[in-house]
This record gives sequence, structure tokens and C-alpha cells, in this order.
Amino acid sequence: MSLRITVIGTGYLGATHAAAMAELGFEVLGLDVVPEKIEMLQRGRVPMYEPGLEELLHRHVAGIEGSSGRLRFTMDWAEAAAFGDIHFICVNTPQKHGEYACDMSYVDAALASLAPHLTGPALVVGKSTVPVGSADRLAAYLVEHSPAGADAELAWNPEFLREGFAVEDTLHPDRIVVGVRSERAEKLLREVYATPVAEGSPFVVTDFPTAELVKTAANSFLATKISFINAMAEVCEAADGDVAKLAEAIGHDDRIGRKFLRAGIGFGGGCLPKDIRAFMARAGELGADQALTFLREIDSINMRRRGQMVEMAREALGGSSFLGRRVAVLGATFKPDSDDVRDSPALNVAGQIHLQGGQVTVYDPKGMENARRLFPTLGYAGSALEAVRGADVVLHLTEWREFRELDPAELGEAATSRVLLDGRNALDPELWRRAGWTYRAMGRPTA
Repeated sequence: MSLRITVIGTGYLGATHAAAMAELGFEVLGLDVVPEKIEMLQRGRVPMYEPGLEELLHRHVAGIEGSSGRLRFTMDWAEAAAFGDIHFICVNTPQKHGEYACDMSYVDAALASLAPHLTGPALVVGKSTVPVGSADRLAAYLVEHSPAGADAELAWNPEFLREGFAVEDTLHPDRIVVGVRSERAEKLLREVYATPVAEGSPFVVTDFPTAELVKTAANSFLATKISFINAMAEVCEAADGDVAKLAEAIGHDDRIGRKFLRAGIGFGGGCLPKDIRAFMARAGELGADQALTFLREIDSINMRRRGQMVEMAREALGGSSFLGRRVAVLGATFKPDSDDVRDSPALNVAGQIHLQGGQVTVYDPKGMENARRLFPTLGYAGSALEAVRGADVVLHLTEWREFRELDPAELGEAATSRVLLDGRNALDPELWRRAGWTYRAMGRPTA
């Protein structure tokens, strides 16, 4: 008999994991406590934009014509417990309000709701990003509060999804990490991931603390790399160097590599900033805070970039005030191929300029609705051309492919002033300059 899987929490991570498990051939039951989410998913719809996810749901959600019927959804904990051999916990772990630490209340609530219904052998697998040490505590809780006792076992299997590539990352992961305490748990997880492992995905078996540390360590390294090149951009600005050429030159070194070396207005989103802050907070609790003091500087460099972009825009407008000046902002999401505007550097810059009296008009291919909800007082346009109409300065702040394919001459006709500030170092300076634009990017010479 093949394994049956439940996925608890059907947000971004859970919905993707549930659909991918069905694609791998398992019978899957997704559980959530929000009726609207369940109702949407039952229709094969998702509450966020993620390339390929709706197609995957349509292939497997029961009740949709032509689907495999392997994926269903429920709000009933008893049904989920009775259904699943393996229960994946995929709930959110946001930053606590007013502090750096991670809010574990959703994970704790999921365990508390599931445990009393586990009457037979079951494996509960955490995928959420949690502070190191959480798995130990949750494993003990599970044994104590499940009728199955020691037969209700915990494992930790961190997720490494990149927004915009989540489906690909789940079906063809670059590594699978499992923190386990028994051969049975390892065997079950090898069965779950048999297909990607057969395709060559490395399967790394660790203890609980290491499995919990992998995601935060990886995110801290990426954040460090991004803030490093942004710090180099600040030095290039002062020394009149070119950070793009600098990045190209050091990127040829295999030990460094080219990825994440594009200077700009820094990182945002729902993971990187919160994860490095929670990591610092947890290290402090463990008495190892000195090991991660460098992350405070990484965070500080990153946040500073946003203010520097605002100052660059002010300079471009003659160095005085934004009052009455029209500013076009291309991009609202924290990265392309996503509709996620959480802690978006682009929206943060747009908001700061607006607060200082600028008339800001934003356009984004997918993030307009979410941006409007977060910043209702900004202006919004239906296209890049419309956003740029009458603008005194244009800010390119999210590197969507659509923006790379814009016609600088056509946009120049619409703008009041042909001044472009590329906050992502992603556009072709020559192309824009040939069309009569003054092109500026952080850490690069002006001409």
C-alpha cells in the first residue's frame, strides 16, 4: 500500500508541497483552518501568483474535470490524522511583532491540534523555518500528547523554495535535507522523495539541530553575498569605480561565483530579512550571539540601500524637494515572477518618496493588487508606459523581464524628462543612453 500524505497549512509552501506530492503519485489531503483558502484550492485556484502552480493543481485536485483526483482538502483534524501516514507541517513562522525573534505560535497550534488525533504510528515532518532547538521540544510534545505515544514520531525536512521557481524546486530539488532520529523515519522520507533522489537530488541525513540550521544558514549566506556587493557599490560610488565590472571580474573566481552579485536596492520578501533576524535572536538565546553580529551589519547595509535610492532620485530632480515632482516606479514586488510585496524594497522606496511629497505612480506586472492593499495612497498605472507618462524621473526597482524588453524611445516620448535610475542594475545602459536617456545605477559611473 502506498503512503498517504497530509499537508498542514496550505499557504505558499503548503499548496506547492501538496500539489507536488500529488504529482509524484501520492494520495494527498491538505488541511487549513481558513475556509476561503480551502474553497479556492478546491477550485484549483491559488491565493498568490506562482508560475505553474495552478496548472499542477488542475492536474490533481479531486472534482476538477480530467484531474487525477489524488489531491483533496479539509478543515477536519480528525480526518487528516486518520488519513495520513506522514503529516507535513507547512505553516507560517513570521517575525514576532516588535522584536527579531520568530513567532512559533502557528507551528505550536498545528501540533496541538493534530497530536490528540494520532492514534496509530505516524510521522510528523516539519518543513517550516524554525529556531534551532524547536524540533527537540516539538518531538517531546508529540509523544506526550498523542494517544500513539512514541509511535508518533517527528522529523525535520526544511524547505528551500525560491519564489517564482517553487514548483520546480519541489519536484527537482537541488538537495533534500532530513533531520531524523530513527531508521523508520529516514526510510519513510526516502520513499516520499524516491523520484527526485533517482533523478540525482542529493539526500542529506542529519540530526535535528543541523536540519533546522540549514535553511537559516543558507539564507544568511545569500544575504551576506547580496549585502557584500552592495557595500562594494558604495565604495565604487565614492571611488568612481564600476560595480558591475567589479562583480563580473570577481565572479569569474569559482570560489566566489557570479550568482547574487548584482548590486542594487537590496533584498526583501517574507523570508530573507525575517530569517536572518530570527537567527540572530536565537544565537543570542544560545549564548552564541557574537558568532552572528556580522548579520546585523548585513541587515543594516541592506536597509540603507533603500534610503540611498531615495537620495539618488532627489539628486536626479535637482537635489531639493520631491514636492510636486512626478516619479514613475517600475516594480512593486520584492522580486520578479511573484506577486509578493512583503518587505519589498521597491514599495519601500516608492512609499518614502510619496511621504516626502512626490507624486508617485507604480506599475508591476503581477503585484498591483497586493501593493494597493499595502500602500493605498500611491498612484497605480495599468502599464509601464502609463506609469511613465509625465514623469520627471523613472525608477526601475524590480527586475521583471517585461521591463528589460521596454522600448526606451517610446517611453522617452511619454516622459517629461528622460532620466532613468536603475535600482537593479538590470537594464542595458547603452540602449537607454542611445535613446537620449540619462541612465544612472548604484555604484556605476554616470556616463
